[in-house]
Amino acid sequence: MKQTKYIVLAVALMLGACTNTTEKVDFSVDVNTIEMEAVGGVHTIRVESSDAWTATTDAPWITISPTNGKGTADCQILIDSALVAEPRSGEIRIQTMNINDDPRRITVSQEGYPYMLTLSESDVELECYDEYDDRHFEITVKSNVDFDVKIPDNVAWLTNKSYKLDLNRGLRPREVNIRFDWGINSRDTIRLADVQFIPKQNVNMSRQDVLKVRQLAAEPIKENTREGDSVALLAIYRTLRAMTAWDSAQSMDNWSGIELWEEDEVGKNGCTADMVGRVKSASFLVFFTKESLPYEVRFLTAARELSFFGNANSFLLSLDEGESISYLSENLKRLTIGAYGLSELSENIAKLKNLEYLNIGSNNFQKVPEVLTKENFPKLRTLIMNAEQRHAVYDLSNTTKKELGGLLDEPGLPIDLIKWDLDTLVMSVNYLHGNVPDFKDDPDFEVYTQADIDAVDTLPQILVDRQIKKVMPNTKLFAINLNRLSGELPEWLLFHPALDLWVPFSLVFPQEGRCKDGSYPGFSNAPANLNYYYEHYTKKKNVVFEEEE
Repeated sequence: MKQTKYIVLAVALMLGACTNTTEKVDFSVDVNTIEMEAVGGVHTIRVESSDAWTATTDAPWITISPTNGKGTADCQILIDSALVAEPRSGEIRIQTMNINDDPRRITVSQEGYPYMLTLSESDVELECYDEYDDRHFEITVKSNVDFDVKIPDNVAWLTNKSYKLDLNRGLRPREVNIRFDWGINSRDTIRLADVQFIPKQNVNMSRQDVLKVRQLAAEPIKENTREGDSVALLAIYRTLRAMTAWDSAQSMDNWSGIELWEEDEVGKNGCTADMVGRVKSASFLVFFTKESLPYEVRFLTAARELSFFGNANSFLLSLDEGESISYLSENLKRLTIGAYGLSELSENIAKLKNLEYLNIGSNNFQKVPEVLTKENFPKLRTLIMNAEQRHAVYDLSNTTKKELGGLLDEPGLPIDLIKWDLDTLVMSVNYLHGNVPDFKDDPDFEVYTQADIDAVDTLPQILVDRQIKKVMPNTKLFAINLNRLSGELPEWLLFHPALDLWVPFSLVFPQEGRCKDGSYPGFSNAPANLNYYYEHYTKKKNVVFEEEE
């Protein structure tokens, strides 16, 4: 009996199933149009049919899945991202196997990409100061047109790194990160900059963002005051990233490397009553900077001497001194910017008309800066440009390095510096090459006269007899050792009245290495001793002769 019931139930189910599958369904689709944004995407449609059907499209940017089926089913319409600015359209055609069914058509419309340029941030606020390696920010630019970054010409404190926008998908917007570097704001006013992003094509932009940068003001410095000097010194050390710093809780009188004007100096060396207690000299040693001299240097207006020496990795840098030092033209007499990373001097330094001493040694000069002239520095008596080598290269003919420093681009011994007749001229340990000029035909130099000999009883008669040129007659120290100089030493040097004071066997005669042409430097007539010299300068003290006796 139970078996008979199961058979009846199974037959009933089979009859029901046959009835559902054979039910006639009208052929239709649930949409006639599809509208899609430029970015593309997926749209689902429903196909209702009792028969088998196929789906096709006339547009390569439209994909249908599945493309065929039987009966009712859902189809996914995949629409690619647009690649152009103009809108586009395509058609989907769905046809059954029944020739009596008209095909169903679906129109697909897609907007094109408008030209646009958007920023991840349009407003950026900066502190007035941060560590050098942290003074930057990034902006993500999304655009479908290549562009230039336009920073206002009067905004020197903000720069951007190079970038490349890869438009490899037509007008589909792509993203690029642009890094902006910023400088310290040492002024007591807020700085503003509107950065424009200018399309390289002449197109109508639907959106074009502007970057607004705002930098906070610094604490004001009281000019021409002791308090202002102390704030300036602390700011300079902070900007230079010096290895050691002063304790701001202590009096400035106790800061190492700082000398202040005293009351008993009023009326001496240009000191006035209002300068008492202010900075007379300051020395900044061992620091880490990749920039010119700090802005706050300009506030040390009472300083007579400033020294900056010992920058980390200075041989890798190519800096100038900046403009701040030029504000100290009234009182500054002595200036050292050594081992700093200088490769040039700007015209600003020519404002230091009262400068008497300039030490720019151990930097990276390829040649003597054009600004160093007697006309620009009428009071200068000491110039030190020693050890300007970026790299110590023994053989200049066997190296692939280009930027060697060491005054390598000088055509020879700098004649203008010799004609300057400084008290001290030091150009040791460089790559100076060529001969030491004899100046015999140079009208800028006179010869010694009998009147010169009669006026100074230590001058020998040989100066007149051989008509020796009066070259650097006032120079008390002349150093050109360990360069690549060669040829014959001229008589003006061999019989110079101060030759024995120049310590010639250490600071003049010795040369080293190999020249660019592969030859060895050195003077062919360099003397073994100064006996010949003292035979003529009989009234000078011959230390060698006295020791032998």
